[in-house]
This record gives sequence, C-alpha cells and structure tokens, in this order.
Amino acid sequence: MGTAGHEPEPPPDELAARFRAGDETALREAYDRFGRAVLHLATSTLANRSDAEDVTQATFVAAWLGRETFDPTKGSLIGWLLGIGRRKVIDRLRASAREARVVETVRQLPEPVGTGADPDTVVDRLVVADELARLPDDQRRMLELAFYDDLTHQQIATVTGVPLGTVKSHIRRGMASLKRRWEVDGAAPGPRPAGLSGAR
Repeated sequence: MGTAGHEPEPPPDELAARFRAGDETALREAYDRFGRAVLHLATSTLANRSDAEDVTQATFVAAWLGRETFDPTKGSLIGWLLGIGRRKVIDRLRASAREARVVETVRQLPEPVGTGADPDTVVDRLVVADELARLPDDQRRMLELAFYDDLTHQQIATVTGVPLGTVKSHIRRGMASLKRRWEVDGAAPGPRPAGLSGAR
C-alpha cells in the first residue's frame, strides 16, 4: 500500500465534474485522455490530417465553452466529446464541399470578352449582390446558390445538407425581403434570374 508510485487515474465521473465546473487542469486531462479518440474519429472521415487536427482542437474549444451544457447523468464525457467532434467533422465536410463548388464555378466562368459585358447587366448583378449581402446568412447562401450557381432547390438541399422544405422557406423569405427593398428603393432590376424563378 505504501509503495511509491504514480497516483491512480481519477475516476472519469470525477474528471467530468471538474471539467464541467471549469477546472482548467481538467481540460488538459480530458485532452490528454480523450484527444486521441477525437482525432481518430476525425481522421477516419477527413482525408486531410491537418483538417482532422483542426477539428480536434475545435471540438475541445467548443466543449470547454459549452461545458455547462454537459450533463453527466445523460452520458460520459468521452461520449459527449465524440458527439461534438462528429458535428465538427460534418461542418468541415460541408465547408470543403462549398469551397470545391466555388472553385469549380470560378474555373468554369467564361473568359472576359474584350468588348465588355452589357453595362445594364453588370449594374443589375451588382445591385443583386449588394442586396443579397444585407440578408441573413442562411437566406443569402440559398439565394446565391440559386442565383449564381443556378442550382435547383433539390440540388441546394443536397449540397448543403439542409432539408428541402427549409431551403424553400429560406429562398421564399429572401426573395420577399429583396422584393420589398426593391419596391421601396425603386431599384428593381430586370427579369429575375432563371435560378430564382418559380418552384423548383
């Protein structure tokens, strides 16, 4: 009993309680103990190792900032951390898909024509871009996918992982906001772009 040796690991529920209470040494212990499991979860889904490491860091930051929402009676600390990690992996996959789509869209743009585009068309697009920038993020993103990428509602739902009904309501609300502003400003551009017309 009195032999010199390292202290036994504290029971997980004691670590969880200290973590939830805001004990910073518990954050370090949780990272040392569970960081590899979260990293393994991330690397098993994400091809890029540095993305997986970023997700692992983001998981522990989110867990620490939201530690008061952790309920030890509903599950273990590792289970809770892996749940956060899973959501962070999904966020990273969606962000990568968006980046890839934007790069591909830009790559497919036609070369500028020497004579220049029709000035009215340029002005219309600038007005639309300016108005879109004023919308809430979700509405703006859905309208940009419809307007600039000419995606159908179903394609937008597939690309973003947002339910089809939510996509439709974001687009409907966004269009209503744009219409109200254009009527007030008297700046309504010409015909609506194909990507925004009708139910798709």
